[in-house]
Amino acid sequence: MIESLDMQILLNDEKTREMLTEILIDLIKTRKELFAEIFQDALEEVGLGNAIAEGRKNEFVPEENIFVILDGDVP
Repeated sequence: MIESLDMQILLNDEKTREMLTEILIDLIKTRKELFAEIFQDALEEVGLGNAIAEGRKNEFVPEENIFVILDGDVP
């Protein structure tokens, strides 16, 4: 009868950080379009949040103005 062996892999924080960094860099290199889309969406959300916050301090900001800012057409 073959006994099963429980194996544990112990990684210190530095080794784990290095491995995750390598994996993330590889993913970014191989999936550039995906990451570009993710970052663009995140920046648009931040821009929209900033526009909403600005509108709440003063008057409401018209939707057209928000999209002008998000499209980068600010004079």
